[in-house]
Amino acid sequence: MAKEIYTRTNQKIFFAGLALDNWRKAEASAAFNLQALVQAEREAALFHLYGGLLGLCHEIAGYYRMNDATPSRVESFVQQAVLDGSPSPELAELVELAQQRETWLAELLAAYAALFQPPREERKAKVDPSMPLITAVSVGEEPVELSIDEIDAWRQQLKALVLRFREGLSEC
Repeated sequence: MAKEIYTRTNQKIFFAGLALDNWRKAEASAAFNLQALVQAEREAALFHLYGGLLGLCHEIAGYYRMNDATPSRVESFVQQAVLDGSPSPELAELVELAQQRETWLAELLAAYAALFQPPREERKAKVDPSMPLITAVSVGEEPVELSIDEIDAWRQQLKALVLRFREGLSEC
């Protein structure tokens, strides 16, 4: 089973790289639907990076024979309570990275969670009672999107983390 998990983790990191390559190609093209292509590849890259991170969590849980070796979400794995129940240096590092907002891992988790949030209008206090209660939400006024370089840096950091953890987890 460990080999199957390694393959899954490796595939997710590889597919994230393919999504980033397709993103670069989309940006270089003059396609009519450029914005949609870029958004699709951005989401695909985030999806695969999250899957690679989840695969790494499964590798750690399987190696240390943790009670719940198959978490379905990274967020349920990188919690202090899980670390307290099954301490390991790899899990401690993941928990620490996830808890600090400025780290690549915390930013990756936040970006992945944001994929599931609907667009929201900026909250403003109503000062005029004649203003309409319902207004349209513009999807064009979204915050600055993640750059390809930033997501590629996350991929490289995840890849390095996987290699380092596997070296420490080897039973040889």
